[in-house]
Amino acid sequence: MTVQIALEVTGGVQLYSCSPEQPFWIGRDGACDVVLDAGHISRRHACIEQAAGEVLLRDTSFNGTEVDGRVIVQGSEVLKLPAQLVIGRHRLIVRSPRVTASPAAGNLTEVPAEVRRHIQRRLLDHLDLARFSPTRVDAVEMRPKVITALESICDSMRQVLPDESVRARLVEELTDEALELGPLTALLRDPTVSEIMVVDPETIYVERNGLIEETGQRFTDDEAARAVIERIVTPIGRRIDESCPLVDARLPDGSRVNAIIPPLATRGACITIRKRFASRLQLSDLVERESLSSEMARFLADSVRARRNIVIAGGTGSGKTTLLNVLSGAIPSHERIVTIEDAVELQLQQKHVVSLEAKIANLEGRGAFTIRDLLKNALRMRPDRILVGECRGGEALDMLQAMNTGHEGSMTTTHANSPREAIARLETLCLMAGLDLPLHVVRHQLATSVHLLVQQARLLDGTRKVTCIAEIIGIDPDGHVEVREIFRFDQTDVDAAGRVRGMFSPTGFLPTFTDDLMRQGLDPLGVAP
Repeated sequence: MTVQIALEVTGGVQLYSCSPEQPFWIGRDGACDVVLDAGHISRRHACIEQAAGEVLLRDTSFNGTEVDGRVIVQGSEVLKLPAQLVIGRHRLIVRSPRVTASPAAGNLTEVPAEVRRHIQRRLLDHLDLARFSPTRVDAVEMRPKVITALESICDSMRQVLPDESVRARLVEELTDEALELGPLTALLRDPTVSEIMVVDPETIYVERNGLIEETGQRFTDDEAARAVIERIVTPIGRRIDESCPLVDARLPDGSRVNAIIPPLATRGACITIRKRFASRLQLSDLVERESLSSEMARFLADSVRARRNIVIAGGTGSGKTTLLNVLSGAIPSHERIVTIEDAVELQLQQKHVVSLEAKIANLEGRGAFTIRDLLKNALRMRPDRILVGECRGGEALDMLQAMNTGHEGSMTTTHANSPREAIARLETLCLMAGLDLPLHVVRHQLATSVHLLVQQARLLDGTRKVTCIAEIIGIDPDGHVEVREIFRFDQTDVDAAGRVRGMFSPTGFLPTFTDDLMRQGLDPLGVAP
């Protein structure tokens, strides 16, 4: 393995290659591979050797070598790459070259972070970008200037960056990092990507077709990643810093963003982006994708038109919000709809829609408006239907009361892995409302408010399916909420390609409100004579 050595010098970074065949010497002697001319550095100060797949530093000096904060004097140390060495006043980085896969430019040798930081500093000095706030930088106006400056800087570093294709790709990446969202920019433009997950500044994953894969993309460092977070949250009045190290936000296109930084994120800035679909999905699209059957789609659409109250349950990333958005398309256009979300994701096609978004507290700890606050206010806004993006606290009780007091046809989502678990979760959330209600009262409220539970799941092959549609039919003799399945998905096997196979089928039970549907001219299950 050829090891790469990066030496920080005045005006830039010098790169060296250390082959496994012979020792790589650092010292004051002109015959050394890296010559450091200073009195406190020995003639042959230290060397780097490779053996049995390990990289070894051997110090032969009197003053020693600092290795990742520990001083080694006339001794040896196995290096854990990347490793930082300090010899006198000089800093060196020992690392193994990595290859980054890039859809736009093929496989390129990765440019060390030290080189990228040096170029960024020169760019800041050239254009004085530091004086611009994230909300004042006009990316369209500044982009040509930034590209010209970066091309000039990279061309002056041909000794460090001899490959023209690497320089061109680096200019593109650093331009995006200076003005837009860095390596996330291209991923956001990729229509095959549904979710972006930054584990740390050097590790970025995406979800494609329900499956997670590593991209090979990276930020220059944690500072660059945090600058991108600032660029996202500042325009919408959110903040993130050590006193408030996590934030929920959204991009201008409606994509949902969650960011968390140290000290909570121990590996560095962590970002998760749930992309918003460019085009609005229809129920027919979900049928075509085999997320549910045509009979299930017709039944759900007719239930929405008949003003049934619906709760969509599922795990994280199972497609609950997408399904809620699709089902909203069946709401008649003449009705007044109020949507309430932590971060706006719903894309209703009706005109008469009031969209409300929760707000966090300001620096003084005041001014917060929760989902529950907005839900209580929505009841005074004369809504025909209320759509809550997700119930995760005491607002569940307010939602049930709204469903039961003249706002039929309302919908929400919650986290649960089955209809029975969804019932238990809703009961728990209602008890969190702080009203000290007996459990049997909560269960009665639930049984009389919610008509349908729709279970959404992401299967092992990454596909998302409606695995169950169930009706809440009342309270059983034991005092529990009784649920009856109407449709379900039965998995049969997994084929050689890893695809889950199964069948959507009705259970044979008719919903108790079948007569109501038929009186409205709806025939969802084909039961009309």
